[in-house]
Amino acid sequence: MPAHGSSDAPRLPGVLESLRRRFTRSSAWRVLTETVVAMIALAVLGAVLGPQWDPVPLNSSLRTTTSSTAISGAPSLPEYEVRETMVTVRLDGATVQGRISEPVDAPPDRPAVVFVHGAGTDTYANAFRAQARALAAAGVVALVPEKRLDTYTTAHRDYVKMAADYARSVQTLRTWPGVDPDRVGVYAESEGGWIAPVMAATDPRLAFVVLVSPPVVPPREQAAFAADSYLRNTGVPAGVFRAIPRAVGLSIPGAFEYVDFDVSSFQQRMRQPVLVAYGTDDASMPLVQGPEQIISDVAKVGNHQVTVRYYADANHGLKVDDQVVEEFLVDLPGWVLGLPQTAMTRPHVAGAQPEQHFRADPVPTPRWLRDGTAVLVWVGSSAAALIAAVALGMAGRGLRALRRRRAPDVPAPEGISRSVSRPLTWCALGSVATVAVLVWYLVAVARLALDYERDPLVVTGGWLAVRVIGLLAVLAGVIALRALVPHGDRVVRPVTGVLPRSAVALAGLGCVGLLVAAAYWGVFQLGI
Repeated sequence: MPAHGSSDAPRLPGVLESLRRRFTRSSAWRVLTETVVAMIALAVLGAVLGPQWDPVPLNSSLRTTTSSTAISGAPSLPEYEVRETMVTVRLDGATVQGRISEPVDAPPDRPAVVFVHGAGTDTYANAFRAQARALAAAGVVALVPEKRLDTYTTAHRDYVKMAADYARSVQTLRTWPGVDPDRVGVYAESEGGWIAPVMAATDPRLAFVVLVSPPVVPPREQAAFAADSYLRNTGVPAGVFRAIPRAVGLSIPGAFEYVDFDVSSFQQRMRQPVLVAYGTDDASMPLVQGPEQIISDVAKVGNHQVTVRYYADANHGLKVDDQVVEEFLVDLPGWVLGLPQTAMTRPHVAGAQPEQHFRADPVPTPRWLRDGTAVLVWVGSSAAALIAAVALGMAGRGLRALRRRRAPDVPAPEGISRSVSRPLTWCALGSVATVAVLVWYLVAVARLALDYERDPLVVTGGWLAVRVIGLLAVLAGVIALRALVPHGDRVVRPVTGVLPRSAVALAGLGCVGLLVAAAYWGVFQLGI
């Protein structure tokens, strides 16, 4: 046995150095290093191509003075039996059905309300049942018409024309037996908050306006705000937020013109009393900024008749556990029946204290890729390159088989070696899967925001899946590239022939194009 300190004794630093050298020389280490470099390059490119997302904190003085939402000056509510009648409302070029709920044996000259649908409701059969019944039981006639759908699509909506359609329902109520034509108002929820102010501005005779969960800001700003709020609530990584301005900031020629509709100019002409109601658990709407904007807008015509109420733990439709909060079903008819006295009820702002941490502001637009058509062409061209690569690869294989049959003794061209074809195939599949799952993810998140729902599994799990698939695609691409490039003293000819070389070139372009597109949407975001 060698003595302690002998030169034959193993030295730990030397062993570690030997292991380090062996690992450094290994192919796996180089592949890993090059994959990391490629990821960083994609992250930098993605950051350069488009806008960042940096919402501005909201500094507001809007505070509730009492937790009670009660409407001071509201009369005691009677309890009438409710009768429902189906009616047909004739519009310009169409008809819709509607449901009128009215009190039985109530005194004449009753107030009345027309309900204006939001994005998530369209039929009279199930919409606003609790609200309409509460109004009718208290002595207020309520009409819930169907939403006109032949002129309403995801790509095309005209809020001014929609206001004209709902105005026909107002006229229907003004001529309904027992209704005072000068006491007819509107109840608008969510998207209807962009329609009701148009009705009020163009019809001064309209008696009052009830805005429930109104967006107030333009649709594009509200969509970005909602997406930001939902993503923050679910604790997603910062890279997800980059997709917000790049998705919401897109423009599609000939479609989605309504996303920049600004209702402020109509609110600035509203002289009617306004009741604004939000649920404090509504993450999709600017709960503080919205009422502030309404108060500021109507004040321009000397209108200070704005009552704001916040309902604790209620969601976008003022519901808790799928039921409209009872306090609102009392406050709503009380406020309507008490007009004009309740128009100046004190306090003006009451209920649970709302929280809004960031402003809903204009969305940063992409520098070079604002046109959504350009993005589609980019992705489509990359996908087409991959399809063409597959076609050329199959043609090359067919040509080699034909040559073998005609001249079996003549060596056929090698084509594409497996060392290239296999990782390149996985890179192509991975890049396509990355973009496909990314599109699914963005649509799913947008749908959650528009439908005012939450699903942490989709938001967090989906984003993780996109990034893992993207990483694997980049890894496969690096392996394919290493197989194409000679290294050391070894001479390699992994691809021979015009068709195989063309196929490899197109596949490479397609993979790069799709991976860069994924980088643009933040898939490879590394905090850069």
